[in-house]
Amino acid sequence: MTLIMLKNLMFSPLRGFIHRDFHQVVDRMSLLDKLSFLIVHVVDKHNLWHRLPVFFGLVYLGLRRHLNQEYNLINVGRTPTGVRSNPTDYPYRTADGKYNDPFNEGAGSEFSFFGRNMMPVDQHNKLKKPDPMVVATKLLARRNFVDTGKQFNMIAASWIQFMIHDWIDHLEDTQQIELRAPKEVASECPLKSFKFFKTKETPTGFYEIKTGHLNRRTPWWDGSAIYGSNAGVLKKVRTFKDGKLKLSADGLLEQDENGKIISGDVRNTWAGLLALQALFVQEHNVVCDTLKKEYPDLDDEDLYRHSRLITSAVIAKVHTIDWTVELLKTETMQAAMRTNWYGLLGKKFKDTFGHVGGSILSGFVGMKKPENHGVPYSLTEEFVSVYRMHQLLPDKLQLRNVDATPGPNKSLPLTNEIPMEDLIGGKGEENLSRIGFTKQMVSMGHQACGAIGLWNYPMWMRDLVAQDIDGTDRLDHIDLAALEIYRDRERSVARYNEFRRRMLQIPISKWEDLTDDEEVIKTLREVYSDDVEELDLLVGMSAEKKIKGFAISETAFFIFLLMASRRLEADRFFTSNYNEETYTKKGLKWVNTTENLKDVLDRHYPEMTEKWMNSSSAFSVWDSSPESHNTIPLYFRIPQQ
Repeated sequence: MTLIMLKNLMFSPLRGFIHRDFHQVVDRMSLLDKLSFLIVHVVDKHNLWHRLPVFFGLVYLGLRRHLNQEYNLINVGRTPTGVRSNPTDYPYRTADGKYNDPFNEGAGSEFSFFGRNMMPVDQHNKLKKPDPMVVATKLLARRNFVDTGKQFNMIAASWIQFMIHDWIDHLEDTQQIELRAPKEVASECPLKSFKFFKTKETPTGFYEIKTGHLNRRTPWWDGSAIYGSNAGVLKKVRTFKDGKLKLSADGLLEQDENGKIISGDVRNTWAGLLALQALFVQEHNVVCDTLKKEYPDLDDEDLYRHSRLITSAVIAKVHTIDWTVELLKTETMQAAMRTNWYGLLGKKFKDTFGHVGGSILSGFVGMKKPENHGVPYSLTEEFVSVYRMHQLLPDKLQLRNVDATPGPNKSLPLTNEIPMEDLIGGKGEENLSRIGFTKQMVSMGHQACGAIGLWNYPMWMRDLVAQDIDGTDRLDHIDLAALEIYRDRERSVARYNEFRRRMLQIPISKWEDLTDDEEVIKTLREVYSDDVEELDLLVGMSAEKKIKGFAISETAFFIFLLMASRRLEADRFFTSNYNEETYTKKGLKWVNTTENLKDVLDRHYPEMTEKWMNSSSAFSVWDSSPESHNTIPLYFRIPQQ
């Protein structure tokens, strides 16, 4: 009798507690993983983890993340053998993302493969089943704008696009595809048909996953939205004086001789994204000034390299312990995200004694060596799919009167509203120049963003001008809601129920498991012929009952749980090279003393938050009440339901 058979025999009395869909995968697990799975599975059955005392919620999340690290990281593309690099040769982030991983020079570089969190599920025989334009019209298209209340503002919506422009963009093929609206919905579709380029399929050299897709952007957390993902773009954005990046006199992005925006990524921009890009170009340049004053012997190249490391780390930290905490507004997630950065021992201990006791006690940042769990670093197709959040965008941007005397909670009167169509692309850049950085940022701070749910996808994005990578408008408009449904199928991303199974989440057996809304259930039955297995991932995540405080679905969150940690722990510039030698003493202090976006704004616009921000976080609506002090230590709190 083999050891595996013996372990399964010992575990067989517990099989009755396990959903039948997981019997095979559990049979292949080690004994420790079986026990971890059993704990996670029992908690899932009772929908319990987010209601547990904070510390026990962290234990659950740790066990689940471990299981997903073991069973939901799949490499795509042949890993070079015998190709190694010396980290001391590259003590800086390279232009194209190479040489971060000493054992795989290409990991995380421009045009590397998107990885997988699960094996592909081929859907090429049902790319139009049900028709993407039917799905978009009947289940996604906005009826009436629903917002997130005071939890999440338009800066937060802009921020996630800022991150996407740092991480992911699929290489397209030259072949175009056309989708036509079926008669049953044609009258409700802004476009009766639209053309787009298919995602380029590239041979991987693998036996199991024969083709994959290439990422135009560097998936490391390296600030490529402002620096670019290759040497050509980097050359355009640099001044080559004192390490700085180009910035106009009014604090916004410069334009070239053809009127095109100069930045690391200029594709599919809008005024909110441009404002954040400009803010972090300012951050980079102020870091350069600070380092030059502290270390006058540093030349242009050294100043640039150190400043990029510091600015990228500030961006990563803001996202981890500020933006994500507002997105997933629970005390358990506040503890979880701070644990990712600082560890269970917390910031004060880490600031005093340094990184001790491994990632659990001191966090991923500053670990002795990076950890990729045996799979070369990449972002994944499934990660791309759960980051589809266009419902966050409203129909109009509400401009505030920054010359008026602030009212209660530092509120400001409305001056006018600008349609979002006038804030995208080149038109958006022109309007941002007229509005100015301060008014744009303050206005976004005071406006709630849209809620992620059914019937809240912006109609203006169903007749959208897409752009090439140089920011040039394309001739063919697109229906982005329908295109996103098509993309998941085209890229062999599992549909909702299978996606959950493969992430070790309990699948739904009927529509009522997903939602209590009778109109939603009726429409789902109509669109998907009452087959829950046909439900598209984007639709399922939008329909799913949300955990109190979560702006996204739990299905999306578990991908976040896995990949947000991976972005830190697999990167040597957040682990083995997160030190004074690489960042400089002054640079490391800069990162360690920056806690949130408010700190960044205060550096460059010291009056802004003092005058117009009442909230605790720059990502929640600015006239909301600040967080009240809680005397109970965070780990001992019990979530309020």
